Amino acid sequence: MSAPVVDVWGPVAPGTRSSYPPAPEPHDTWSLAGGTAWVYYSPLNRRQLVRPVILSDGFSSGSSDLDQLWHGLEENGAYRFVSELHATGRDVVVLGYADRTASITANADTAVECIRRAVAERVGGAKLAVGGFSMGGLVTRYALAKMEQDPGLPDHEACLYFSYDTPHQGAWLPVSLQAFTHFATDKWGETPGVGPVLRQFSALLNSPAAKEMARWHIEKVGDAPGQASERVAFLRALDEVGGWPRTVRRIGVANGTDTGTGNGVAAGATAVRCNGPSLQDTWLKTQAQGDQVVARLQKAGEEPVSVHTGGLPDIDGAPGGLFTAPSPAGDPGSFGLAALLMGLLGNTVDPDVISTSCFIPSVSAVAAGVIDDRKVLYRPIGPDHSELDAFVCARRNEGHTTMTEELGAWIVNEVVALG
Repeated sequence: MSAPVVDVWGPVAPGTRSSYPPAPEPHDTWSLAGGTAWVYYSPLNRRQLVRPVILSDGFSSGSSDLDQLWHGLEENGAYRFVSELHATGRDVVVLGYADRTASITANADTAVECIRRAVAERVGGAKLAVGGFSMGGLVTRYALAKMEQDPGLPDHEACLYFSYDTPHQGAWLPVSLQAFTHFATDKWGETPGVGPVLRQFSALLNSPAAKEMARWHIEKVGDAPGQASERVAFLRALDEVGGWPRTVRRIGVANGTDTGTGNGVAAGATAVRCNGPSLQDTWLKTQAQGDQVVARLQKAGEEPVSVHTGGLPDIDGAPGGLFTAPSPAGDPGSFGLAALLMGLLGNTVDPDVISTSCFIPSVSAVAAGVIDDRKVLYRPIGPDHSELDAFVCARRNEGHTTMTEELGAWIVNEVVALG
């Protein structure tokens, strides 16, 4: 599997940077309020900004990492997205944020500033293409819509909006994993070594951006899963600016299939189980329909805690982009992350781990229906279902924001088609 463009959780050790090779030196760097834009001119444009394409980073820990972004865009071994855009005469502006966990509307202000800077720096009158990866698609969606609705803001002068595996209808992270993360943080958050890692993960789950994107969220063990107040407020803000930019062509891609074919993860199965000196008979299950105990959590010497859900679809196995997270063991998945944490706490993890799960359902990535309804999650997606003008889904369910020729070339062709 190629490296994703954005890492959902970022580096495992708090405060560290990713270990990707250095990106090429940008031709220009724009310091923005709340972020940075790295500008790479097309060789065809003689170091002038002529046809700007703005690529927004997504959610992760800390500030945007240009080396990581460049690796996902250019050095992933599947498709050289920036080079292909350059070959068509497009200049690439990589937009990063000082805090990728900040609210989407706050980072949208940075995106607005970047768009305005691109218009001011541009030579000639070519329209912009603006979009992003994962949360970056929501940031730029809101930014463009706000620029159309707010009379105090100038014209964005864009003709194309694109999103890459963006959670337009919400993201999914297993409730069992959320509960285990908070449980472990409560019990061992001050333990040297593992404590900072646990606190980082728990804080990420409870960050403003994560709450705005998660369709089902719990802040602590024992909470009923549902939409956080931050998500309700964001959806209201998005609605107040019209929901979408209206003067552009809207396109998007999904790292999941449009055929209704899931990823093979069985509903209600034990995803990960461990025993050891700190955790006794602790396990997490994949999500099933109906009332379910999705986790049993027990600190050695204490009473077990059961985590319940009800009314949720069997979404772990749904078509969509898969949860990806870096790990020293090379385990890329959501439940694989739980297995990693259990091991860090000194426990023996059963080897039969269901490591990954659906993260961004295909219907969410292409704005083709709510993810609450199992029938919608697993139905084939047709053009009439989507709020986008055009979309493409992957031929298989693959890692969230993985850059592939199948998806990347389609976006490049759409950019070129608009002149």
